[in-house]
Amino acid sequence: MSIEHYEFGRITIDGETYRSDVIVWPEEVDDSWWRVEGHGLCREDLEPLLSKDPDVLIIGTGAHGAMAVPPEMVRYMAGRASEVHVERTGRACEIYNELAGGERRVVAGLHLTC
Repeated sequence: MSIEHYEFGRITIDGETYRSDVIVWPEEVDDSWWRVEGHGLCREDLEPLLSKDPDVLIIGTGAHGAMAVPPEMVRYMAGRASEVHVERTGRACEIYNELAGGERRVVAGLHLTC
């Protein structure tokens, strides 16, 4: 998978454009990622991302970083993946493209707005 373009509210991955938050796995994109608290990340929100045992987990917090990721969620993710990145979505897309396609399993959860 390759993220070709991201802008507020829209992302293009392998030629397909999505307008809702996505989970990007090496083999597919799920455009139905919806968080329990909307602009806060909780354990339940992470289960779909962690269900396929990522080596690297990337969280995009929105164009302006409005999705809160509490420190306890970062610690939880670090206990389940060997590498964790929590960044504004633009930077998270760059990191995904840098790391995807190698030997490690890279998974990203990307909030597209705020």
